[in-house]
Amino acid sequence: MDTPRPHPDSAALAATVTALQSRARTELAELVAFRSVADEAQFPKSECEGAANWVADALRAEGFQDVALLDTPDGTQSVYGFLPGPAGAPTVVLYAHYDVQPPLDEDAWLSPPFELTERDGRWYGRGAADCKGGFIMHLTALRALKEHGGVPVGVKVIVEGSEEQGTGGLERYAEAHPELLAADAIVIGDAGNFRLGLPTVTATLRGMTLVRVQVDTLDGNLHSGMFGGAAPDALAALIRALDSLRAPDGSTVINGLEPEGTWEGLQYPEEDFRADAKVLDGVGLIGSGTVADRLWARPAVTVLGIDCPPVVGATPSVHAGARALISLRVPPGVDAAEATKLLRAHLEAAVPWNARVTTEQVGQGQPFLADTSSPAYASMAEAMGVAYPGEEMQTAGMGGSIPLCNTLAALYPGTEILLIGLSEPEAQIHAVNESVSPEELERLSLAEALFLVNYAQSRS
Repeated sequence: MDTPRPHPDSAALAATVTALQSRARTELAELVAFRSVADEAQFPKSECEGAANWVADALRAEGFQDVALLDTPDGTQSVYGFLPGPAGAPTVVLYAHYDVQPPLDEDAWLSPPFELTERDGRWYGRGAADCKGGFIMHLTALRALKEHGGVPVGVKVIVEGSEEQGTGGLERYAEAHPELLAADAIVIGDAGNFRLGLPTVTATLRGMTLVRVQVDTLDGNLHSGMFGGAAPDALAALIRALDSLRAPDGSTVINGLEPEGTWEGLQYPEEDFRADAKVLDGVGLIGSGTVADRLWARPAVTVLGIDCPPVVGATPSVHAGARALISLRVPPGVDAAEATKLLRAHLEAAVPWNARVTTEQVGQGQPFLADTSSPAYASMAEAMGVAYPGEEMQTAGMGGSIPLCNTLAALYPGTEILLIGLSEPEAQIHAVNESVSPEELERLSLAEALFLVNYAQSRS
């Protein structure tokens, strides 16, 4: 029988994590500097390649074996590495992604989006919280453990290169290589605390689908004075179809899709949501039911973009064609493929005037529901109670999607999956001026280190 490693003193481990924060900031700045948007139409592919190589080098420097840049079917690269643990120890996968959302309006950032900048006690930069900071969190936890007897489990790190695009490269790669991420537990470092300073694991994720719709009515644009009033305007037809996706109160309505799910767990007070979402004074929220119902248990449609002339430079024309990109968030219990079919059928039926309409699915991921009764959750609850003195671990849903989770759950039905991370409301992920709280990074790094210790002991 193997002799168990001594349980590191939590205070000493915390002091080590604190001492590592300066290094964490330096490395996060280096990683944020890569403009790693996984869309060559916006940024050169070399930016993603640079970030992937940086991650691979960091893993090699920590003694990881079998470090590899995996060419995934969507044309991007995920980074993998394996750190062997003691004989008989369980294996834990630590996940993050290095690709990021586009910066949007760079002029709206108070500091350059790809230059990590400290301001008012937070670190600002695209990907600081979502999810380059998640990789730094994993590194910090492992480094701290190395200074206190070593990492007590085998660790597989996987860092995805196209999570934000929803193109499924790592999902398809994992399905083709099911041995790659086989483990006893998987920690997805791409979620976040419900509120800054409130330790939270995410139990559910909505799935997602992306659909592009194209409407055509004419061979070419026409003069609106000569033809307007009789010639069918493709942009107007598209607007009619898009409007049909919402009820008068703003609820999502798609023919055949259940709109009335409910959430029984942690609630989200409306006044807190209004503040977090920065809703303007006097503007109402959309939908019905509790805020938690709307965010975590019901479908939500969003028009992500419309191809049409901008106001500046617009001409008096009836438009021959128009298109839009639509996102549908799919609640747990609903099959994303079926939701996609319903969305496409709804749009095709809603376009007026017999206009020609085509729809195309461009991305899809299934929703996820975790088993919170598993031993790994008990280990994480104990760890978070130490890392966040006086607080108990909370379980919440998340309206966002991480399609990989459902793929992993299907591939490894006996594996425990936990979701934690740095994306609390003040982080403003996917928006301008994204930031991470260094205190949150420190506490979650400690929580993850303690979790690995607790989990190893629970499986010994």
